[in-house]
Amino acid sequence: MAKKCVYCRNEISDDSVIDCCDACGVGVWGHKMFKAIVKNMEQARDRGDI
Repeated sequence: MAKKCVYCRNEISDDSVIDCCDACGVGVWGHKMFKAIVKNMEQARDRGDI
């Protein structure tokens, strides 16, 4: 089953660390904050924290 954005329900990559697409993420948090959130979540995944 493919992952879907929690806001617009468009399909997103199965390896995405967050449950929203880029367009919705930027719309909700703004470009700079969204990039920071994704970066921190990817680092946590790489460490095995999530």
